[in-house]
Amino acid sequence: MPVLSATFDAIPESQASLGRAGDEHTVIVDRPAGVAGGQGRGLNGGQLLALAVGGCLCNDLRYLAAEHAVDLGAFGIDVDVNVEAGDVTAVHATIRDAERPDLIVRLLPLAEEASTIVRAVRSGAPVTITHAAAER
Repeated sequence: MPVLSATFDAIPESQASLGRAGDEHTVIVDRPAGVAGGQGRGLNGGQLLALAVGGCLCNDLRYLAAEHAVDLGAFGIDVDVNVEAGDVTAVHATIRDAERPDLIVRLLPLAEEASTIVRAVRSGAPVTITHAAAER
């Protein structure tokens, strides 16, 4: 499996950052307006986590549908990330408005097993942080 990477750089004249993944995908990350210099120009980390969980589940359900040669039709996913005192205490995803709920029910356990993000959150994947200047 390849390493999936992203880079973040400060956006001039703001305290927000521009995140890049690959050559063509970007996202702005910021804090809410008035919080620690934030201007509300982008998503915060918790929102990005919710998007990662929901996006990974959407993709994995579609991958599985293709493998099983079935059409899931339209469906939505709502994701809540509960944060208490700065800690993520729970992540909950709900599949809704499924055109083919029978297929969603059948494929969802497989999607949960296949989901890189869901597995990482559930296992508490280790996170290491280094400072480039300290590595010289």
